Amino acid sequence: MVQALLAAGWHPADPITLRSSVGIAKSVLLKDSYPTAPVSNLYLWGRKQDLAFELPIGNNAKTRHHVRLWQSNNLNADSRPLWLGSATFDQSVELSHRTGQITHHIDADIDEERDNVIKSIEKTHQIAQLYQVTGIGATWVGRNGGGDRYYTDGELTICVLSMNNIAQTKPSSYSPSPEPVKFKNQLWSWLRHYLK
Repeated sequence: MVQALLAAGWHPADPITLRSSVGIAKSVLLKDSYPTAPVSNLYLWGRKQDLAFELPIGNNAKTRHHVRLWQSNNLNADSRPLWLGSATFDQSVELSHRTGQITHHIDADIDEERDNVIKSIEKTHQIAQLYQVTGIGATWVGRNGGGDRYYTDGELTICVLSMNNIAQTKPSSYSPSPEPVKFKNQLWSWLRHYLK
């Protein structure tokens, strides 16, 4: 996982410390580059993310793509580790709608960020297999912990990385969705434009 994200140009996020907190504030206010700025902790299975990566936009930490990853205790059928990720795009820095603290606000279209992470890894040719499964279902008016609105089709994109991060010489295999899911995806694609 780490090698694939590094090859795709992502940077591991620094842990949250006094030094990194001052560094991100300086980056945002003075427009200093900080490609490994920390990200806030999110929790799944009662614990914070195991890994966090970001892809900066511009020369400071105000706008950036980032993904948090949790390693599951389960293994797949080939005894390989399973990771679950959550991707968002930080579009601005403002006060939190709920706590009044300084925070990043995310873009509402989290599906676009999910797809962005996958596309960036695809460029490394390290994806052996790619497919979607139905997740939680569509969410039209969700809110994150900071109060930011988000929406999603609720699909989970499964990305099977190549063994030992070896670049694939042939395109990754893609399992097409069943017809009802394709119809739902087309409908959702149309609706997304009205949710922005």
